[in-house]
Amino acid sequence: MDKVSILEEEVKKLSESELAEFRKWYLKYDERCWDQQLAADLDAGRLDDMAAEALAEYKLGKTREL
Repeated sequence: MDKVSILEEEVKKLSESELAEFRKWYLKYDERCWDQQLAADLDAGRLDDMAAEALAEYKLGKTREL
């Protein structure tokens, strides 16, 4: 059995309160992972092309307020 399958089975065994606590922990964990990946992508310049494209469209008036 792989790790994910083991985790799935263990999560299914959690009580409602344990599951709520796990959800809260996992959301924070996932947010930290996302933030780290975004920071790494920014540092590596992986988003530079998209940012330049967005700014060019803005300067051409091809955007609208949200």
